[in-house]
Amino acid sequence: MGKFCIKKSKAGCHFVLKAGNGQVIGTSEVYNSDAACENGIKSVETNAPKAALEDQTTEGYKKAKAPKFEVYADKKGEFRFRLTAKNGEIILASEGYTAKPSCMNGIDSVRRNAKGAKVVKEEAK
Repeated sequence: MGKFCIKKSKAGCHFVLKAGNGQVIGTSEVYNSDAACENGIKSVETNAPKAALEDQTTEGYKKAKAPKFEVYADKKGEFRFRLTAKNGEIILASEGYTAKPSCMNGIDSVRRNAKGAKVVKEEAK
């Protein structure tokens, strides 16, 4: 089972979703309050299982309605995904993957690990 780790910094707080093996699957934006950060976690839990898939790496891709996972290639040619809520806000973003299948596995991991994941607060280092 996954877990959401809330981390504080001088700029605010953000969360990361980790898989059961401790690997980071996705990272949130920086929020200005704990409550906003916790609402972001709830949004990932709610939206990830039912989110559509929009593969922007295929020519002539069909736009999906939010909530959705958007798969895209970054400037370095790596594959990434971002999860957007119903309002279009990005609520979780991935690291870069060298292979598209790995990126798709990352999306599956978010779907599996987000629902019911434990929430923990980590101390700043």
